[in-house]
Amino acid sequence: MKALGLLLAGVAALAATPAVAQTIAITGGRVVVGDGSPPIDGGTVVIRNGRVVAAGAGVNVPAGATTVDASGKWVTPGLVAGFSRIGLTEVDAVDETNDISANNSPFNAAIDVVPAINPQSASIAVNRAAGITRAVVSPGTGRSIFAGQGAVIDLGGDMEPITRPRLFQFIELGETGAEDAGGSRAAAHVMLRNALREARDLRPGAGRGAGPNDPHIQADARRSEDVLLTRFDAAALVPVLQGRQLLLVHVERASDLLQTLALREEFPNLRLVLIGATEGWRVADRIAAARVPVIANALNDLPSTFEQLAATQSNVGRMRAAGVNVALGMINDDETRQIRLLTQYAGNLVGIGRVPGHTGLSWDEAFASLSAHPAEAIGLADEIGSLRPGRRADVVIWDGDPLELATGVDAVWIDGVQQDLTNRQTRLRDRYRQPQEGALPHAYDPR
Repeated sequence: MKALGLLLAGVAALAATPAVAQTIAITGGRVVVGDGSPPIDGGTVVIRNGRVVAAGAGVNVPAGATTVDASGKWVTPGLVAGFSRIGLTEVDAVDETNDISANNSPFNAAIDVVPAINPQSASIAVNRAAGITRAVVSPGTGRSIFAGQGAVIDLGGDMEPITRPRLFQFIELGETGAEDAGGSRAAAHVMLRNALREARDLRPGAGRGAGPNDPHIQADARRSEDVLLTRFDAAALVPVLQGRQLLLVHVERASDLLQTLALREEFPNLRLVLIGATEGWRVADRIAAARVPVIANALNDLPSTFEQLAATQSNVGRMRAAGVNVALGMINDDETRQIRLLTQYAGNLVGIGRVPGHTGLSWDEAFASLSAHPAEAIGLADEIGSLRPGRRADVVIWDGDPLELATGVDAVWIDGVQQDLTNRQTRLRDRYRQPQEGALPHAYDPR
């Protein structure tokens, strides 16, 4: 209780101090850097101007720093959700609140998810309070295998959530891609290759000082009248073709994974990231040799579709053992609201390793699958995902092991700014936790 009191006193002091140019030292906690290295007992984390200055044992507390005593606590980087659709919907069945897919739009690859992200979504506040500080946010497909351009956001309590816009293009292959393309996997691959070839037939707009990054790319003489993509969709694929934008591909079946890797034979600059990969363990050596990262679902242990017949909870551990860089995300698993379950999933991967005949992850690797590994997969390891010096100061204080179900979050900083952890769920809890005789409190202020 004394440690908790000191922690809350430190948090209260922070609330009274301007966030800008503030130096904060979190001392005495069990520090997890997040890069796969073991926890450091009695460590210190120093953050200044929104960045990590130092983290580890023997770190000096700068003069004048605001100190937070984390004795008996765990101190970690904020968690990174490797794949989500958080901030894009409130109620799935209410179309007016659902911006995941543009089922009737004439555009696909050109769609930019950024204007649709709502930083005041109820799910953002709930997941922030569970230690998630950054998330990869992807649109969903509508009438094409191309969903559009996704972003990385922070879950801070402000109106500026975008960390990196248009970081990647997301596409569906496998069963969903086959359906989107007209009914077969072969059709999906023809659609993809045709689209990339159409993008290859574009050149930067001329005559108006347009540069290579000008989105208003004009067609050159090779762009014929029988093209299938709109000019904006084709232009959106140029950065993918050139390797300036990641291509995230959802595939589950082993053969689909190999077909996706083979795309680089014709398009060698593609920077691929595999999403899902339920049968990845079957071809893990090929994925590792291609040096392509995977953002996987952790708990696919039963085949919910025909492309997941080889599902096993050992999938992530086996891929990691083969040398694949594996991070955890959530696709088709309530990824709009419940990305906070990632800690439970990572903890299960630790536990499954203790079951004879199964392959899991060590604790250090399991935590890294929620921190450094997703940051590495999306090319932002120099910015987020760990407490290495120079990274954004996304820091979480936990009251116990972050991968244990009973553990709670005591404090969260995003970019060095302490976050409010109240949300709709905590307010409902506080309203009704001690009901009194008579009328219950109103769910909403009747005035």
